[in-house]
Amino acid sequence: MTELTEPRPAAAQPSPDWPGTDGAGVTDPVVAHALARLEALPQVPVAEHETVYNELHDELLAALNSEPADSGHGSSDPTDGAA
Repeated sequence: MTELTEPRPAAAQPSPDWPGTDGAGVTDPVVAHALARLEALPQVPVAEHETVYNELHDELLAALNSEPADSGHGSSDPTDGAA
């Protein structure tokens, strides 16, 4: 019965290919920069993934809440110029 007590090697699990952000079609440079940080995520210890995702969330939220650099409008007031 020794064969039942001997440790068996763990079966190798296939690892899915990590998706790249190169072909994501992101045109906003701030968003592209934030997403580029995900490229290194497979090398980050799992215990630190939450921190990485929280920082990414905060960076993307700040980008959403910021005024566009080239909005083409003189005023951000939607009623400006309306009679």
